[in-house]
Amino acid sequence: MRRVMRVIAAIGRSRKLSLGLGMLIVVVVFGVLNGWLRGLIRSHIGADPMAFSPNHWVHPNGTHLLGTDQYGRDVAALTLDGLATSLKIGLIAGVLSTAIAVVIAFVAAYRGGILDAILSAVTDFFLVIPSLPLLIAYSAFAKHVSLVQVGVILAVFSWPGAARTIRTQVLSLRARSYIDLAKVTKLNTFEVIFAELAPNMLGFLALGLAYAAVASMFALLGLEVIGLGPSGVIDLGFILNLATTGGALTLGAWGIFVAPIAIASLVFFSLTLINVGLEERYNPRLRKVAG
Repeated sequence: MRRVMRVIAAIGRSRKLSLGLGMLIVVVVFGVLNGWLRGLIRSHIGADPMAFSPNHWVHPNGTHLLGTDQYGRDVAALTLDGLATSLKIGLIAGVLSTAIAVVIAFVAAYRGGILDAILSAVTDFFLVIPSLPLLIAYSAFAKHVSLVQVGVILAVFSWPGAARTIRTQVLSLRARSYIDLAKVTKLNTFEVIFAELAPNMLGFLALGLAYAAVASMFALLGLEVIGLGPSGVIDLGFILNLATTGGALTLGAWGIFVAPIAIASLVFFSLTLINVGLEERYNPRLRKVAG
């Protein structure tokens, strides 16, 4: 609990960190409250906003705040659905990839020796695998996959970067005096890792989870934009694909372009602020410059 309170206090002392987290929380809240917000849109327009209608490519107005798509669906409701799906994919892939990275990085860095060499080699192998062509090939031949399956596939390719970063931090922490004290008290490897090392890296682990989640979201977005995403999944990339294939900009339906791009940009910018805030907080050289 004390460590958690220290993390919260550290967040409060950094404007960049606070602003980045605030922006990210706003995006997540909109995704979580998707059903309730879509209900408000339904009551406003007097119909199911996701139902097909003859109101194709309606420009943004008082009824449809972001207009409609080529099937007459409300773009605001479509964007909320896409955001919720993207967040689910990001959460599944982010949690799985972070869990893999944590286990491999902590064990490799703490145990060292031949085990570290083997796990580091495995990590480097996955780092150099060209993930995008493999994802494109898989998507082209396996269109009917569930959200969980998509999340697992993306997690397989997004853990190595986090593993290398976490390993570096563990190598610097394992020489601390409290780790030596834990060894003297006969704690086993996993007790030292999860009771002593992990709590002191909450900030880095949280940032690693966020980056893994966003990387997975953007990977799926890229596949959907070029039309190779899983079928039946409405995410932010699917909305952009609708816009490009339907000629939205030519027809002046700018809302369907602006909404997903704005959300993706907001997520990326918020994580950049969080990263800078953490660096200024935990990197002594940057702390002096920022101060």
